[in-house]
Amino acid sequence: MKTNFEKVDNLNGLITMDIEKADYAEHVEKELKDFRKKANMPGFRPGQVPIGLIKKRFGTEVKAEAVDKLIREKLYGYIRDEKLNILGEPLPNEEKTPKTDFEVQDDFTFVFDVALAPEIDAKLTKKDKVDYYTINVDDDMIEKQVQSYASRNGQYTKVEQYEPKDMVKGLLAEVDKKGNPVEGGVQVEGAVMLPDYMKNDKEKAKFDGAKVNDVITFNPSKAYNGSEVELASLLRLKKEEVADKKGNFTFQVEEITRYQPAPVDQNLFDHIFGEGKVKSEEEFRARIKELLADQFSKDTEFKFMLDLRSHLMKRVGKVEYPEQMLKRIMRLNNPDKDEAFVEEHFEKSLEELTWQLIKEQLTEQFEIKLEQNDVLEAAKSIAKMQFAQYGMMEVPEEMLENYAQEMLKKKDQTEGLVTRAIEQKIAEKAKETVKLNEKTVSLDEFNKMFKD
Repeated sequence: MKTNFEKVDNLNGLITMDIEKADYAEHVEKELKDFRKKANMPGFRPGQVPIGLIKKRFGTEVKAEAVDKLIREKLYGYIRDEKLNILGEPLPNEEKTPKTDFEVQDDFTFVFDVALAPEIDAKLTKKDKVDYYTINVDDDMIEKQVQSYASRNGQYTKVEQYEPKDMVKGLLAEVDKKGNPVEGGVQVEGAVMLPDYMKNDKEKAKFDGAKVNDVITFNPSKAYNGSEVELASLLRLKKEEVADKKGNFTFQVEEITRYQPAPVDQNLFDHIFGEGKVKSEEEFRARIKELLADQFSKDTEFKFMLDLRSHLMKRVGKVEYPEQMLKRIMRLNNPDKDEAFVEEHFEKSLEELTWQLIKEQLTEQFEIKLEQNDVLEAAKSIAKMQFAQYGMMEVPEEMLENYAQEMLKKKDQTEGLVTRAIEQKIAEKAKETVKLNEKTVSLDEFNKMFKD
């Protein structure tokens, strides 16, 4: 078997494969003999069908499959061995490939078009300057986080007098214009309301300073701006049953409940960080500052990669690609999409392709080797951030490990984690190589960078 590469120009190439009978004959014979052992044809016992009949009936099909398998194995092996830097996959060149007839031919020639990766220079040196931002963790930020933990771990307590945001519970009864109970009217025992969420300020104000056992007369329909959905929920009726419930109701307060944030004390410290790990409010705030700084470091690393990408994309400049070949590949990879889809997304795909080539060159420059543990650590890092969003700051290593392993079972997530792990390694090496233009900014200033 002979394989030859011809460079058509700087961006396109041809791979020609000449296949002779000797290249696949042994495989075909083996397949036919194996097939004979299983063949079940009328007039013959199983495994006793003459090999000549097997070849006549199935020889062409087996030959075609053997040649196809040979091409797939040898074509990509040749590309790898010859270190051809191609984009996408080889595609058959129907014009240059002679007509193939497996029934009569023993020797074959196949020609493939290949898109060649353009030459770029994305290697980093000390001459490259890239911004690197650090988010300042100030006292106000720490205080907000302390209050968030306290609020998240608070509890409801019963109080005697209503204040905004309190919840009230009591007997709700429909009354007439004189304030007397309506005969057969609506009565709701144990009705629960949050007056602070009423839409009408005048009705809402009727609850100000209310105490247990007070009776308040108000108009629920006005309170909720005529919303039939909210009125039906409050009166425990169907939506179509509240159309005529536009009048007043009395509400006898039986219970007032207020949500009280947890005290900033040892119980809260233990709940957030584990028993005995933090022993004072000063230590508590110091740990929060560390956590926020660690959390923001992930954001600054992300921003650094964006800036590094922008810097290198600008430095590399406009890259010339074999566009017709790449469009063919894009069409084949999106068989359910029309030509308009290809044209609409093509330029963006070239931008991503350029970034991919840059990352490949940096991976080679920094001799980055990705291990399975690197991908696992990337998964654990994401898991840790997700737990932190729910206030779980000290997650056992075993739990992180299990959560990460579940993520790695999903192919789409694994591919994203591999990309993340590689970019993290690139970022680490890049920071050691380039000149960092370090800046400390507030969180607001940092967030505004993503709005421009």
